Amino acid sequence: MYTPTLDPIVVGRVIAAFRNKSGVSQEVLSGLADIGRSHLSAIERGERKPTLETLFRVCNAMGVKMSTVVTAIERELGE
Repeated sequence: MYTPTLDPIVVGRVIAAFRNKSGVSQEVLSGLADIGRSHLSAIERGERKPTLETLFRVCNAMGVKMSTVVTAIERELGE
């Protein structure tokens, strides 16, 4: 039986796109979101998946609704 999984590369690419659109660096965004810059970098590279709490903090720091980012991830996944 096939069990779909969340592709961390897609998640990271979408988060990076929103960050770039907001015009902030990883260093600034990680500070605003109160997470480590290396952690944010790993998320954007698809090496880690963010928890809901981390995703909420990152979205809030960018001034974007978490649902907007999740919708963009779903769109990228073709769901």
